Amino acid sequence: MKLVIFEDEKYEQLYPISLTRAVFEFRCGITDLLEKIKTAVPADGVSYFVRDYIAPTFKERYPSDSVNDLNSLKEKDILVVNGRCLLIGEKSKLSGSGGEEWAEKGSDFVYAKVNKKTLSEFKGTNFEELLDFIKSKIKKIETDIKMINYPWDLINYNAEAIVDDFKRMKKSGIDGSMAKESVIYGPKEQVYIAKEAEIHPFVCLDTKHGPVIIDEGAEVHPFTRIEGPCYIGKKSIVLGAKIREGCSIGPVCRIGGEVEESIFHAYSNKFHDGFIGHAYIGEWVNLGALTTNSDLKNDYSNVGVVVKGKPTDTGSIKVGSFIGDHTKTSIGTLINTGAHIGALCLILASGGVLPKYLPSGSWFINNSVTKGFGFKKLLQTAEVAMSRRKIKLTEEYVKLLEKIYEIAKPDRDILINKGKYE
Repeated sequence: MKLVIFEDEKYEQLYPISLTRAVFEFRCGITDLLEKIKTAVPADGVSYFVRDYIAPTFKERYPSDSVNDLNSLKEKDILVVNGRCLLIGEKSKLSGSGGEEWAEKGSDFVYAKVNKKTLSEFKGTNFEELLDFIKSKIKKIETDIKMINYPWDLINYNAEAIVDDFKRMKKSGIDGSMAKESVIYGPKEQVYIAKEAEIHPFVCLDTKHGPVIIDEGAEVHPFTRIEGPCYIGKKSIVLGAKIREGCSIGPVCRIGGEVEESIFHAYSNKFHDGFIGHAYIGEWVNLGALTTNSDLKNDYSNVGVVVKGKPTDTGSIKVGSFIGDHTKTSIGTLINTGAHIGALCLILASGGVLPKYLPSGSWFINNSVTKGFGFKKLLQTAEVAMSRRKIKLTEEYVKLLEKIYEIAKPDRDILINKGKYE
């Protein structure tokens, strides 16, 4: 059986996090959605179907697998899975009769099991036609598998996902090093410190409410408190920080200050004091000293977030910010509750809170969106940031960033013409 993972038209609901990656590359828990799917569904090969404009950079990350190739689906039974599935807990099973079926949740096509005989009848030319063909040929069932519909879903499920991933790992104890002056406050079996990870003196790992995982090569510096459930990724450094429950820190991040129920995707820095809560921070983001987001309104009402250009009620009173890749904030930046900040933004603090929505490529200076120094300067900054981690800015990646900048132009122009933000 071949595993087929796809993203559907709802990827736009997951901006700005989905601007630069497939929806199944989102981090939630210890791993991303893709790894959870592949772990739950052992298969003979994987094929992916993603947006055309992210396909080239996706292929660079997964060079051995087929991408957007219908011909790769011949000769085998297939299991088609929507990449927005979050396969954790009891609802991680792609259940059913075991025969051919396709599963729906609300209006979402969730997964389908199709044998090669049925597949041989398909004569279409694109993946959308394949999904329609499957719906017309085999029986439908209902499923209650968790789906990621909006960026805040990743935050809301993150603590549960960390706990579930930790159980799947079946690892605990100290393979790295932990100074005798540091403590595990709670069940010791709820800690895993991987090889080459180092816990400095005067660190508290609080496991009373969930596991704490410190991955390979990570460092936790003195006067840090980490509350479980929490995951610190490979080669990340935590610098005297207060890491509250429900946090996932991806690889090669630098984290200081206070962080609560947030996800840092990878290669991002919050080196200094300041608070980030209920937020998803993309790659190559740098948050200047004292950058802080609000994650609770003064009147405790539900937080709204701009989705596809429209304010959307999240149904939650605790929602922070969603920040796209390569965005930089200056010292003292104050981020609004439920802020949507695109990729490649350069933000200078103005003394007040930022707008709720900043499109990709925004230069926010003197309390207004300006043209700044344009795309080339933003690209140069991205190249410098990546080179510091010995990662090359490839030609395909440049094209991806150009596309993102182009997509955001209409919204950016509206704000440039508007002038100062009031």
